[in-house]
Amino acid sequence: MSILIIGAGHAGGAVAASLRQHLPDAPITIIGDEPYLPYQRPPLSKAWLKSDVAFSVVGLRPQTYYEQRSIGLRLESRVAAIDCGYHTITLASGEVLTYGILILATGARARRLGLAGEDLPGVHVLRTLADADRIKAGLVAGQRLVVIGGGYIGLEVAASARLKGMDVIVVEREQRLLARVASPPISAFMKSFHERQGVAFRLETGVAGFDVREGRVTGVKLSDGEIRVADMVLVGIGAVPNMELAEAAGIACSNGISVDLEARTSDANVFAIGDCTERPLPHYGCRARLESVASALEQARQATAAIFGAKAPAPEVPWFWSDQYDVKLQTAGLPIGATQVEVRGDVDQGKFAVAHLDDEGRLCAVEAVNFPKEYMAGRAAIGNQRSA
Repeated sequence: MSILIIGAGHAGGAVAASLRQHLPDAPITIIGDEPYLPYQRPPLSKAWLKSDVAFSVVGLRPQTYYEQRSIGLRLESRVAAIDCGYHTITLASGEVLTYGILILATGARARRLGLAGEDLPGVHVLRTLADADRIKAGLVAGQRLVVIGGGYIGLEVAASARLKGMDVIVVEREQRLLARVASPPISAFMKSFHERQGVAFRLETGVAGFDVREGRVTGVKLSDGEIRVADMVLVGIGAVPNMELAEAAGIACSNGISVDLEARTSDANVFAIGDCTERPLPHYGCRARLESVASALEQARQATAAIFGAKAPAPEVPWFWSDQYDVKLQTAGLPIGATQVEVRGDVDQGKFAVAHLDDEGRLCAVEAVNFPKEYMAGRAAIGNQRSA
């Protein structure tokens, strides 16, 4: 049974390693369009930008790991089409490969603004190692960075840029930072903390366009008419799942490739894992697309168990994290169904947690700032209270 994995990111590398442990002789091949071995993306906006570090800091495993375990690597190879009927994929080169099991780990791509000039020099997104290298080269003390989007990526890059001595302003169209992913107390704390580090903010402000000179973006036109001069612009407004291959092949998709608790798609021989998927959340009785390493690794284990014929692993509580300066924000669970919020700890000292409770007093989620004890206790409590 040959196994092809489309996507050489964290999810693709993890599922290949997991499968090899249980299927020592099955042909396994990872296909990726980047030139790099499978690597982690979270450090790209943190350690990778802040210092000169080796690829081993982000790489999952060395080349010898794949060679010794006979895991094939087809890097710098783009998949053009999937034929589920014939169990084949076609590469952009025209080469056709046959599979017994196909795993889609295609990830997501950076969402774009859709404005003229967005593709010109001076404007960046952060999704790949190549993106991070381009941004790192532009982190120069005294220069001006405009960050569009006050989510995790925008704030993490803002922190890295300030540590490099750049002048930074974050433009966010919502009323608060981290509006999609964090509670108001967390938003307020992070804004205040960043301001103390010298970051400026323009909230409830959109972007109308770019100021372009000699083929390069040199400023951002805000919705109120102001132009912010910029040596560098980062667009960090979310991600779009890479599900076009699946859709074209007739595989069911919604807000991502639709999968079950085995990470299996609507085609029995095709699995999907990671940021490209919309998956069940058993603890909350709903479905969602989760952009997190934890979710990708859990789905890698789900797919392995299904392919290997083992018992499905127990559902895990979703969890996320972000590092900004010396602040570690850890989140367990999702505030789905929450009707009450409790703040625990000392906000002024930067060590506190926000608990989200439902009408029955059950914990739905916990957000912890430099408070790992509350995070770990909350994660365990959510799992215990909501286990089927």
